[in-house]
This record gives sequence, C-alpha cells and structure tokens, in this order.
Amino acid sequence: MFTLPQPVLDFMQLFRAKGFQIYVVGGPVRNLLLGLPIDNWDFTTNATPEHILALYPDAFYHNTYGTVTVPLEIQEENFLFEVTPFRKEAEYHDGRHPSQIEWASTVEEDLARRDFTINAMAFDGETLIDQFHGREHLEQKLIVAVGDPNIRFQEDALRLMRGVRFAAQFGFFIEPNTRAALEKNAELITRISWERIRDELLKILASPHPSEGVLFLRNTHLLHFILPELDVCFEVPQKSPKRHHIYDVGTHLVQALKSCPSTDPITRFATLIHDIGKARTFRKDPNTDLITFYNHEVVGARQAQEIAKRFRLSKEQSDKFVRLVKYHQFTVSELQTDKAIRRFIREVGIEYLDDMMALRTGDRIGSGATPTSWRFELFKKRLEEVQQEPFKVTDLKITGNDVMQITKINPGPQVGILLNKLFEEVEAGILKNEKEALVARLKELHS
Repeated sequence: MFTLPQPVLDFMQLFRAKGFQIYVVGGPVRNLLLGLPIDNWDFTTNATPEHILALYPDAFYHNTYGTVTVPLEIQEENFLFEVTPFRKEAEYHDGRHPSQIEWASTVEEDLARRDFTINAMAFDGETLIDQFHGREHLEQKLIVAVGDPNIRFQEDALRLMRGVRFAAQFGFFIEPNTRAALEKNAELITRISWERIRDELLKILASPHPSEGVLFLRNTHLLHFILPELDVCFEVPQKSPKRHHIYDVGTHLVQALKSCPSTDPITRFATLIHDIGKARTFRKDPNTDLITFYNHEVVGARQAQEIAKRFRLSKEQSDKFVRLVKYHQFTVSELQTDKAIRRFIREVGIEYLDDMMALRTGDRIGSGATPTSWRFELFKKRLEEVQQEPFKVTDLKITGNDVMQITKINPGPQVGILLNKLFEEVEAGILKNEKEALVARLKELHS
C-alpha cells in the first residue's frame, strides 16, 4: 500500500488513544496512491468538534460543516490538519450548500456523500476504505461520480467544474454516465458564484492539460454558460485566401493555449481568449472569399475587461489580462525603430513582456506556424537591448538637482522641460547618456 508520514500517524494515534476512529480522507489518499505531493491533510473522525477542540485547545472551528483546523509545529515545520466529523447525506437548498448537517456513525456513510470515487477513499494507516472503487478508477484514469451523478451535481453544481478540473489535472477521462450527467446539468453552474467558478477555471488553466480541460468544458456545455464569448468562436472560420490560419477561431485559441510555454494561469487565460474579438469583427468578401477581422484586438480588449470583471479577477490580474489581449497583435519587423520598440514595451509593461512573448509563441503554433522565426528572435533580442538604454527620464545620468545647480533656476516646470528635452535626444540616439555630454547639452539648451 503506502505509509503515512510519522507526524500524521502521531496525530491520528492521539485520537485513537481517546477511543475515537480517525482516517486520512479524500485528496490526500488520492495523491498518495498517485505518488503526488500533498499540500493539505484532511481527516474524518467520529469525534465531534467539541471533542477535537478538547484534544487540541489551539485548534479553531468557524464553519457550519464541523471542520476543525488544527495548527501544529512539528520539527520546525508548520502543519494545518483539517478534521471533519463523519457526515451524512443532506438536502442541498441552493445547489451548493447543504441545508442541514447531520453527523454519521460510520466512515462509509461519510464517503457516500462525496463527489467522485477518487476522492471517496479513507485510510487509517493500515486499511484502505474504498467501497466505490476509487483506486480502480485511478488505475483506469477515470473520473466517476459517487452514486447517481445527476444527484451529485444537483446537490452541488460546483462539482461540474471540479469534475472537469480533475480530468485536466490528472489527464483522466470522464466516465460516460458521469459525462452525460455533466451535459444534462450544465446549466446548474449558473447557481454558483463567479468567485468559485473563477477558482476552478484558473486551476484548470494551471493544470498539466489545460487545453483538454477547455474542450471538456465545451463538450459538456459548461463553456456556453461561463465563457460564451469563447464558445461562439468555434463557429467562426478563418481559412481564406491570403490567410495563414488552418483552424476556426475557437480551435486556434485552444491550440494556442496548448502551445503556450507559460505556466501562469492568467497568461494562459489571456492566450485562450486573445482572439475572441474575431467573432464580432468577422467579415467575408462575397467576391474574393477573403475573411477579415479588422480591429479584433480592440474589440477583444473590451471583452477581456468584461470577462475580468465577471470572473472577479484582482486589479493586478485584470491589468495583465487585458493588456495581453489588447496588445497581442504587435508587429515583428527588422525595420522597427528603437523608439517604436520602446513604445511597445511601455504599452505592454516591462513586467509582462515574457508573458506576451509566451502568448505570441502559443499564437504562432496554434496557427500552424513554427514556434519562432528569425524575425521573432531578433525582436526579442532587441527588446532586451532597448531596455539597456535609458527608458524613462529618471534613467538619465543627470537629475533635477543637477539641472538646478548648473542652470541656477528654481524648482518648477522648467526643470522638467529641460530633462524631457535631454531624454528625447538620448532616446533618438543623437545624445549619449553620459553625464559630461548631458551637462554640455544642458548648457547649450539654457544659454
């Protein structure tokens, strides 16, 4: 089987010494069987919250589900063990939360209320409790609902997203009956808060198989309810004369996501939706069959703002997300001036340049092109070189205090005017960013 870490065994032994049953349950058992790391240890027990608090006075209990969090420091390492009493099935009044909590008497009853069989296993250190064949389904790489999948999803509609997330996370398939129930109950996702949907979507995008996760969302109709702007893109063609694309817009976006080298979920999210503006800007010339998407990046940026707001992205996440979509259609040419490249860097933001290059790489591959080209490599090299030069007034080798001392002028707008003039000439390449040259030119400007 497998062995539990000694701190976990010691923790469980204290419960047993007081006459209680206790099991490691859910995700930790699944990850142990898969050989994956465990971030949080979850336990289930027949001890009540009051019993647990008596065992661990530093524990805290602040929810209606009976979960007690026990903070422990073991060998200078901090642990948070979450312990929940055995619970029974209950009515779910809003498609998300049970209307009442009732304690169960056995671990088997507790496992019967869980979402998927791979999460419905318990381990006491010696015996694996697995009445729903979760271990077998792990070996078969299947996501299977516990019991009737329609009931499971109607109880808690967030399980619709979680099922897809587990498939993307582990590279599993969704068992046919579970998948059919996903499709049938997809509309229930509208009962779930956007914060919860966002968290699951970002986990799907951060998973090892994000593109497969998005296709699962589409094929089970969930995408229609959470990202209709993307869903409609699968009906928008791109193949036409004078165009390099080989896929429809939706398929291109999924392929771009699949090929995006970044592991950051916001960068992947932007890559996934960077061309959604094409659905609204699609035009086809009836005489030439030429397809155009004029200003799709402008329209897409507005849609990205709406999506960021809908998914409750943070201010920083929204800024990055929208910028990547807004400026993804940048020109790559050996004829570009340094000034043009500086402008591009300012628009995108220095902190997001690597993310933008990752998006463009995914975009290229997702269009059927090679991952890079000599022009793209030259462009990336010039991005680095340009950043070595003064990028803003404060990068000059001369300060406002220097200006006032040399020109004998008082603080005021004139100081900024002179500094900006010096910066313009440095940026244009007609003046070196060296203090001696800057001082000489300053004296000329002020004479």
